[in-house]
Amino acid sequence: MSKRIDQIPKHDRPREKLVTKGANALNDQELLAVLLGKGTARMDVMTLASNLVRVIDERGLNLRTEDLTAFEGVGEAKATLVLAAIEFARRRIKPEGLKISTPADVLPLIRHFADRKQEHFLSVTINGANEVLNMRVVSIGLIDRSPVHPREVFADALTDRASGIIVAHNHPAGSLEP
Repeated sequence: MSKRIDQIPKHDRPREKLVTKGANALNDQELLAVLLGKGTARMDVMTLASNLVRVIDERGLNLRTEDLTAFEGVGEAKATLVLAAIEFARRRIKPEGLKISTPADVLPLIRHFADRKQEHFLSVTINGANEVLNMRVVSIGLIDRSPVHPREVFADALTDRASGIIVAHNHPAGSLEP
């Protein structure tokens, strides 16, 4: 379980860290905690943010209000704030339509998974012109493995009516051995 905000040294709290070090110094959980503002009496904002990050990663661009309001402490106001922030960023970054010519072209889409503590198996669907349609987390595993069934990988490609798929995963344990 995450520490409550009041248990974190002031300079390491998400909002204060953002002000002093910039948004790029925060991990995804901390960024979402800043947006949420507070948790509930039973769940601190850091734990709530961690749970929501998992759902956001799994749903990708198909995230809906109901996916977020399913969590205690997330009403329509917080859910729409999060969805609006994601859409605002998406419109500026525009992952869909990004042309993939080399493996390095995928890195900007998946780089933020490098600091995750668990292995994440990702799928990037592309159209016939090698443009990105969507990026999703297919599976979240342990520190050294992320089991995934081909059915889950290809289901996303079929949903997107993709012509191709790129898969990737992070290595939280640091080992590049299979």
